[in-house]
Amino acid sequence: MQNYLEFNFKISPLQPWNEILMAELIEIGFDSFTEEAEGILGYIQKDLLNKDELKALPIFGNEEVKVEYSFQEMPNINWNEEWEKNFSPINIDDKVLIRAEFHESVPGMHEIIIQPKMSFGTGHHPTTHLMIQQMMDFDFNGKEVLDMGCGTSVLAIYAKQQGADHVKAIDIDEWSVENSKENAERNGVKLDIEQGTADNLGKENYDIILANINRNILISDISTYVSVLNDGGKLLLSGLCFFDVDDIMEVCRENGLELKKQLQREEWVSLLLEK
Repeated sequence: MQNYLEFNFKISPLQPWNEILMAELIEIGFDSFTEEAEGILGYIQKDLLNKDELKALPIFGNEEVKVEYSFQEMPNINWNEEWEKNFSPINIDDKVLIRAEFHESVPGMHEIIIQPKMSFGTGHHPTTHLMIQQMMDFDFNGKEVLDMGCGTSVLAIYAKQQGADHVKAIDIDEWSVENSKENAERNGVKLDIEQGTADNLGKENYDIILANINRNILISDISTYVSVLNDGGKLLLSGLCFFDVDDIMEVCRENGLELKKQLQREEWVSLLLEK
């Protein structure tokens, strides 16, 4: 198991700054969160923490919000146990339910069953919700699909369940790759799963690319996504806060992408683009 640090962030005012802080923390290596009455608990692997990056986060220089924090080391934390304490099913428009095996099934809803190896922070819920909400309008039948930064492979699993011909799922994290394989088997679907980054791309082309990552990686990798996206293909992005949209759209336009639909949930945004 990894040695983690738990940061206790006190935020005033809480909204919308808790979501903004989570977005900034994700970009420097924090991978999970728990929302508290006065702020958030944030978790990062001890060897990934860069104190200078933390102190330089834009939110600390913003006069509209006050953020204080303390931290403690949590060696050998049992992430499955922590996740089970904090994870609730994700209901998308009463049509799709993302749940764990220990949650009750809901008749009439399409279900995706997952069991992550790491804490599934509540800060991730809006982006997952937005991605699935956009995907519900897609025609996946016979399509070639790529899920970049697949995590638990919820999106890849849903695409395959909806009729995609071939789905590749890629993540830089070894735990995510192993967890994706387990979740694919748990849902009775076949995925092509591998560890890596956008550098893995180039041998295959796709009709639909899904990327729920973060602003910096998206800006860096959009041109690579476009290079393997078929003409008329869809690129669906999330992991973005509302204040990231202008920067992302500038890169998208430079790469010949047209915005088709934008959704927002809390402070998080999803963008559907077409080549």
